[in-house]
Amino acid sequence: MASIMVGESLVGDGNEVAHIDLMIGRKDGPVGVAFANRLAAQTAGHNGLLAVLEPNLPAKPDTVMFNKVTIKGATQAVQMFGPAQMAVAKAVADSVAAGVIPKKDAEDLCIVCGVFIHWEAKDTKKIFEYNYQATKESIARAFAQKPTVDEVLAKKDKAKHPFA
Repeated sequence: MASIMVGESLVGDGNEVAHIDLMIGRKDGPVGVAFANRLAAQTAGHNGLLAVLEPNLPAKPDTVMFNKVTIKGATQAVQMFGPAQMAVAKAVADSVAAGVIPKKDAEDLCIVCGVFIHWEAKDTKKIFEYNYQATKESIARAFAQKPTVDEVLAKKDKAKHPFA
């Protein structure tokens, strides 16, 4: 297992679009250091929070989330600390249940997960669904080491970024 596995996924559309960037690795390695730093380094508008299925039931492997854009108000904060938080935690737990993350390694690994919540997002059901799917895809891609270098090179000249 690599010391840092990286995954990414963009799912959905509109203001509820989800974009997940994550790292998975051992707690005693560089991802563990990033995990601890992100959880301990709280700043105004940029928070690290544990992914929990419900209060007092965190995901395993331990997962810290952070917002990739500045939280600008209570609505956006509740979206991050509600549907997005549960979506990430459920995706992590379901990835263990499905065997994508080996159960035997769940206590030794940790995840650092960047979450995008648009400041004009409104539909909490879509926020949950899109972030759940994007997190599951990111985890699967990290463990599968996807895309491969060959896949990137084959598509690099035809790639179309939706926001470019």
